[in-house]
Amino acid sequence: MIHSISDYTTLHNGVRMPWLGLGVYKTQEGEEVEQAVKAAIEIGYRSIDTAALYHNERGVGNAIKMCGVPREELFITTKVWNSHQGYDATLRAFEESRQKLGLEYLDLYLIHWPVKEKYKDTWRAFEKLYEDGLVRAIGVSNFHVHHLKDLLMDARIIPMVNQVEFHPRLTQKELLRFCKEKGIQMEAWSPLMRGRLLDDPVLNEIGRKYGKTPAQVILRWDLQHGVVTIPKSVHAERIAANADIFDFTLTDEEMNQIDGLNRNERSGQDPDNFQFDF
Repeated sequence: MIHSISDYTTLHNGVRMPWLGLGVYKTQEGEEVEQAVKAAIEIGYRSIDTAALYHNERGVGNAIKMCGVPREELFITTKVWNSHQGYDATLRAFEESRQKLGLEYLDLYLIHWPVKEKYKDTWRAFEKLYEDGLVRAIGVSNFHVHHLKDLLMDARIIPMVNQVEFHPRLTQKELLRFCKEKGIQMEAWSPLMRGRLLDDPVLNEIGRKYGKTPAQVILRWDLQHGVVTIPKSVHAERIAANADIFDFTLTDEEMNQIDGLNRNERSGQDPDNFQFDF
């Protein structure tokens, strides 16, 4: 059972990854992201999730330098963007991200989206980075089961993590089951469905029982499904509230109630049919 913000899951290569982290998607570079990361670390977070696409890696790195917590106690994730996929381009993109973050190594590097005819070459670059000791764990993001099966046909190293959209309206049961079978840790982005779930009567009723918000109920549901979660906020009080989820446990009946909210509904794009203009 997960009892505190310092608890972690152990990835299949033995690396420890915190169950709860801070996401910084759409957090502005500079003071906004620096203050959010510093606040999270002061509260007890040790995992920070960014990406090249977010254009705030430099700010995350500045906050890490200023936080006063030893580097080895932190878990820093970033991702390679679609336009930088492919073997050589990925190696260059990794180095650029590493320089912006100001780190000697990264804890987790992810393929942001499964770009057709490129993600296998990208994965070969990831395997090199891992074997060279520049990153402690490698994984993917937004991969369906069929993407994972395709990748595993040629991969020498099984991904340690698959970060996907996951929340009560998109429970991804087949994907979660497949990842558990393969020893791939699933991680939730947009766990609160960008705020769309906060008025749900089921979540509110369960929250009232425990004196918790619907957001806290959802984050606890993530963890009890064995899914790492990285809620995003720039407000210190919200960042703290998102971490106040370790003093209650949902019953099996409540877990099933929340599972029953599934509609296979996405707030982001479908990995089988995604288009980006940036």
